[in-house]
Amino acid sequence: MAESAETAGTAPLWAVVLLPVVLTVVALAAAGFDAVLSAGAEHGRGAGRGARTLRAAVAPVREGIALLARQRRRTTADDAALGRIGIALVPLAAVLAAAVVPWGFRAVTDPVVGIVWFNAMEALAWAAVWLAGWGPNSVLSLIGGYRFLAQGLAYELPHMFALTTAALGAGSLRVGEVVRAQQGMWFVVWMPAAFAVYLLSACAMAFWGPFGHPLGRDVAGGVVAEYSGVDRLLLLGGRWLLLVATAAFSVPLFLGGGHGPLLPAWAWTVLKTAGVLALLIVGRRLVPTLRMERYMEFAWLVLVPLTLLQALVVAVVVLNR
Repeated sequence: MAESAETAGTAPLWAVVLLPVVLTVVALAAAGFDAVLSAGAEHGRGAGRGARTLRAAVAPVREGIALLARQRRRTTADDAALGRIGIALVPLAAVLAAAVVPWGFRAVTDPVVGIVWFNAMEALAWAAVWLAGWGPNSVLSLIGGYRFLAQGLAYELPHMFALTTAALGAGSLRVGEVVRAQQGMWFVVWMPAAFAVYLLSACAMAFWGPFGHPLGRDVAGGVVAEYSGVDRLLLLGGRWLLLVATAAFSVPLFLGGGHGPLLPAWAWTVLKTAGVLALLIVGRRLVPTLRMERYMEFAWLVLVPLTLLQALVVAVVVLNR
């Protein structure tokens, strides 16, 4: 049987050390899965598909090694220090956000305001991407950075309401308490709108799929246009870490955390996280890229009222318990 929720708490020191390693491995696996889907979509069912799929699966590792061997590129009158601070903060923000995600019923840390901490780290990543776009002193890179700011203005408010709805259902901002509150029924069952909005905002946070404007081809890669070598590897790797961290956080918020039959709690967390990641990766190929102004209009006119209505329903249920 799964571990009892009463044993929830903080993880030992070795888990703190392993957290970045685990996140990196999961991010590489997700990148490989995405590359395999890309190869399948591009080449169809023709001959040699198996070999192409294998090459696609190892593409993230191969590309990472190639970037490590490349020389860093600099632009005229750039602010190298500021740009590299932004680059370093993207993966760091993802790791710090993941620190409050319980694997099973234990997290690296479980502060009283864990949900607020996670949202604050997302805001740090928001600032980091903008700094990375500002640093090279390049028009295309700067456009990518400002696109992320505009995108953030549209997704952040409904995202905050979705997080608040889960906290409201548990009566606490502590992530461990949110998991305990789902011992009988997962929040996704009676908070489907908040869950859907959270997944949309997770994609936007990682500038992923239909929200990939900061790295748009029309601006030659946007934020990463002027970066090469280790700088580019850290920024793109940090993007994958953000996607993994936001996918993992949906598990304690809406999918019952480590609750589940037969398997240990940590196994349920891993399986649920993998399922959400797969959904986000496959969804990238099903949803077309949205024009920025269209999404901003949709966010303000549809998503914000929808999440407010969802929060109102949850408040009424909680008050009548």
